[in-house]
Amino acid sequence: MKILTLAGSVLAVTATAVVGGLATNPDSAYYRNLKKPSWQPPPPVYGLVWTPLYADIALTSGHAIARSAEDGRVNERRSLIGALGINLVLNAGWSWLFFRYHRPWVAAAECAVLTASAADLVRRVGSVDRRAGIALSPYPAWCGFATALTVAVARRNPFRRR
Repeated sequence: MKILTLAGSVLAVTATAVVGGLATNPDSAYYRNLKKPSWQPPPPVYGLVWTPLYADIALTSGHAIARSAEDGRVNERRSLIGALGINLVLNAGWSWLFFRYHRPWVAAAECAVLTASAADLVRRVGSVDRRAGIALSPYPAWCGFATALTVAVARRNPFRRR
């Protein structure tokens, strides 16, 4: 059961990365022409951060889901699966809002919701396994940074669309 659960979480997180990646294009004219804050990391940093974060999300969430099932906490397991699903939709959605639909303010608001969802996911994972929750804690921190960065870009480009 644990292997299948981990495989399912890895598959869900991989699908999220692929769907979000389909919309992401830091080489687009739109993105290149945006005014960005001086503290924005260069584009290669995002892959260096998101790759281990996605692995972390998949493994800690999968572990918590499997462990809650092993412990007979069916409602907690269902709730955790639902929270992970919502989080992954929000995660992929940011890329579409920002890169594809050119809506930085909407993406900023969505990213704030993603940050809250990531913090909730850490809380839920941590309630099943404290160490897994601690291991997942960089995720909402990065989402909080992404929210601040998206707001900074939106403020510098108030009327920028396609």
